[in-house]
Amino acid sequence: MTGRSLQSADHAPPSFRRTGKRFDWFAVANSAFLLAVALICLLPLIHIIALSFSSSSAASAGYVKFWPVDFTLASYEFTASRSAFWVSMLTSIERIAIGTPLNLLLTILVAYPLSKTTEQFRFRLVYAWVFFLTMLFNGGLIPWYITIKQLGLLDSIWALVLPGAVPAFSIVLLLNFFRAVPKELEESAVIDGAGSWTTLWRIYVPISKPAIATLALFSMVDHWNSWFDGLILMGDPSHYPLQSYIQTIVVQMNLGSMSMEELKNLARISDRTLKASQIFLGSLPIIAVYPFLQRFFVKGIVLGSVKG
Repeated sequence: MTGRSLQSADHAPPSFRRTGKRFDWFAVANSAFLLAVALICLLPLIHIIALSFSSSSAASAGYVKFWPVDFTLASYEFTASRSAFWVSMLTSIERIAIGTPLNLLLTILVAYPLSKTTEQFRFRLVYAWVFFLTMLFNGGLIPWYITIKQLGLLDSIWALVLPGAVPAFSIVLLLNFFRAVPKELEESAVIDGAGSWTTLWRIYVPISKPAIATLALFSMVDHWNSWFDGLILMGDPSHYPLQSYIQTIVVQMNLGSMSMEELKNLARISDRTLKASQIFLGSLPIIAVYPFLQRFFVKGIVLGSVKG
């Protein structure tokens, strides 16, 4: 290096000097903020778990924070001792196994044509408004119940699945996702002789995995957390989904239907520990499924699909 270059390097602005790797304050602040948000989300769940493993007296006195006090499994023993709990859990699993694929199938079939232009689908706006208006208005509880009753769906798994089989909000999300797909992909498929069905299932659906995985998680959580429709549409308590069963246990516990062993277990727990154990067991399946779907959220949508 010449003397002139050395002199210019000495008088260069600080931002251009070779001072080595800088300390990134933004990354530290961003990490601290995200850690704080994660703690805000996790601490209530940790408190619920600690409460469910604590004794009745410690929970009633308010001693339990984020660690169990007087560790006991009494709440879980009482919950597990009732066969109705496991029957209701199987009902919820069946509801998810039927409802989630049905929601995704109908959402894809509706969102794909609605994502086209008016020239390609003449009545697109009419159908789009029909689905959009269902998000703003509904016929009310009584017409909804009478319709399901007239169709003969009461007290069956289809009463929990079919009324919400076409989620309008998911359709809006997916059709906007389909609109973002480059038109060159569809034009190339048409040139190669592909029809609408082939284009949908061989091009749009595979590159829309992040959106479909997100909608699948929304559908699963919605089916799993629903409890009101189970109370209204299921005449036999043995057909209740899990959340409806938990609602009946927490709100209107029927002591007369319990055996002596169940009453003894109930005497060792409190209302708070029982609710905490059931909340944790009710949320555990969704917590277990979420990590497997999370990887789709951060993937590129059409990265590398179009070559210039």
